[in-house]
Amino acid sequence: MNRVILTPATLPSSALAEVKQWLGITTAQDDAALQALLETALDQFEAFTGQRPLESECEETLDAAAGWMSLATRPVQAITSLETLAADGSRMALATERYDIDLDADGTGRIRLLANKPDARIAVRFTAGLSAAWDDLPQSLRHGVIRLAAHQHRERETEGAAQLPPASVAALWRPWRSLRLA
Repeated sequence: MNRVILTPATLPSSALAEVKQWLGITTAQDDAALQALLETALDQFEAFTGQRPLESECEETLDAAAGWMSLATRPVQAITSLETLAADGSRMALATERYDIDLDADGTGRIRLLANKPDARIAVRFTAGLSAAWDDLPQSLRHGVIRLAAHQHRERETEGAAQLPPASVAALWRPWRSLRLA
């Protein structure tokens, strides 16, 4: 997958307040580190479940193929544009009548070019994520993110890499995990 996050989701101050409450921290001394741990925990959620937690604008680059092509990022909320990429890096927008879009119930975004474009590369812009805002995320997902960030904060001085996510977090996230058979 060749994905770029064009407009990342921003965490509100309430997310930082939740992790500070969980850890019993009342000062602002560790705020930057805790914010970074929250963002990393959200990335870990995506790696564990295969779903982006907070909506963000993304772009994936695909090699043009016959038939339907699926985006790797899920759940896709909207596909906003397609552009062809030339060898020199220039881009040309594709008119909407030159492709089809399909958003599956499982959150997979798919596109199909209506004209054959051999050896073409396509840049697909889209919005993906389970929720538009931190406060709208399901409680078990949010709690898992908070617990993982707190766990990483507590373990910052220890040696050796621990399993991520810890079993307590994995149990909270498992209902959100989708596995695909090869």
